Amino acid sequence: MHSQFRLNTMEQYRLTAPKQLNTTVKLPASKSISNRALIIYALSGGQHLPQNLSNCDDTEVIVSALKEMPEEINIKAAGTAMRFMTAYLSVTPGSHVLTGTERMKHRPIGILVDALRKLGADISYTGEEGYPPLRITGRQLEGGLLEIHGNVSSQYISALLMIGPMLKEGLTLRLMGEIISRPYIDLTLWMMGEFGADAEWTSSDTITVKPQPYKGRDYYIESDWSGASYWYELLALCPDTESEVRLTGLMDGSKQGDSIARYIFSMLGVKTEFESKEAGKPQTVTLKRNGRCVPRLEYDFVNAPDLAQTFVVTCIAKNIPFHFKGLSTLKIKETDRILALRTELRKLGYVLTEHNGSELSWNGERCKPLDDQGIDTYEDHRMALSTAPFCFIKEGLRINNPQVVTKSYPQFWDDLEAAGVRVLRFEV
Repeated sequence: MHSQFRLNTMEQYRLTAPKQLNTTVKLPASKSISNRALIIYALSGGQHLPQNLSNCDDTEVIVSALKEMPEEINIKAAGTAMRFMTAYLSVTPGSHVLTGTERMKHRPIGILVDALRKLGADISYTGEEGYPPLRITGRQLEGGLLEIHGNVSSQYISALLMIGPMLKEGLTLRLMGEIISRPYIDLTLWMMGEFGADAEWTSSDTITVKPQPYKGRDYYIESDWSGASYWYELLALCPDTESEVRLTGLMDGSKQGDSIARYIFSMLGVKTEFESKEAGKPQTVTLKRNGRCVPRLEYDFVNAPDLAQTFVVTCIAKNIPFHFKGLSTLKIKETDRILALRTELRKLGYVLTEHNGSELSWNGERCKPLDDQGIDTYEDHRMALSTAPFCFIKEGLRINNPQVVTKSYPQFWDDLEAAGVRVLRFEV
C-alpha cells in the first residue's frame, strides 16, 4: 500500500548517530498555537500579527490564505488548515473554493460541514460528498445550540468554537458521548480568552461561547512541545548516560496537550529541568538521563494522539513491551498511522498488534528485518520525526521522502546534524 506514495525518483536520508548528545536546540514555535492565533487574529480584525509564528507548512498555508484570500485556496496537506479555514470562511464575506492534495481530498470533512450547515453556513462539495474540495460562501450565521459527538477530531470542535464569538446568538456546543483530545479543546478556549472572548465549559459536556467579539493584541507564541518530544526520544535512545539536550522557548504549565510528553518520558529514563520555577514564561529546558525505566508501559493517548508514534518507537527501541489505547483518530491523520507503524516497524524487525482499530501493543515479538528497505513516511511528518531517533539502534537507518518534516518542523534535519547525527542525502 505504501508504494503508492513513491515517485520515480525518491529522496532518502541515511542516518548515523553520534556516541553522545550535548546540544542546544531552538525549537520551532508551536504549530497548534500558531494556527489558532492566526484564525483568531483574522477574526479580531487583523491588527496585530502574532509574533514568533511557526514556519512550518501547516502555518504558512494559513498565513498565505489570510493574506491573499484567492478564489481557490489550496491548503495542500494541512489538515488543521482545512478544518480551521472551513469554519473561518463560513463567517467571512466572499466565496471561495477550499482544496488540497489528493490525500486531503480523501480525508473526511462531513462532520464539520454538517455542523456548520446547522448553524446556517453556505457550503457545498465540488467533488465527492463528505470530502474536500468545498465551495464556501461566507455570511452572518445565527448560532445557538449545536450538538456534536465528542469523539470526533478536536480540530472540528476547535474550528466551531473559534467562530463562536462571531455568531449572532453565540454558540452553545454540547459534546455527546466520550470526549477525546480534551487538552486541545482547552487550549482553544484558553487562547480565545487571551483575545477577549467569553468562552468556557458550563457543564461537563457543554461549552458556551457568548457573542462577544475578539480584541486584537500583541501575542508571542511559545515553542512546540510536539517538536520537543523527538529530542526526548533521541536522548532516551542515546547510549551515553551523561548526554544532555537543552531546548529553548518551552513553558512550564503549558496549555499544549503534548507537554504531557515530559511526564511519560520520566518513566522512560529522561528527566526535565526548567531553568526557573516561573510558570507561563518561555525558558530553556534541560533534558538529562535519570537512569530509571519502567519494565512495561501502558498509556491511554486519547488526549495526546500525536505522541503515539514517538512512544511506540521509543519503547521498541528500548525493548519495553507496551499497550497503548486511545488511538482511534490515528486512522484519519495524514495517513493511517496505525497501519503505517505496523508496516514500517516490521521492516526493522518488530511485530506490533492492533486491537479494535484504536489500540496498539507489542509483547516483544520479533521478525526478520528487511535491511534493504528504508522507512517510508506516507506523506506524514510524524512518521519521519518519530522514526529518525532509531538511528541510535540501527546504524545507517534510511528514511524515505524525509522532507515531509516541513509540515511541522522544517529545520529538523539541520538540528540533527548540529547535534552530531550524520545525515547522508541520496536520490534513489
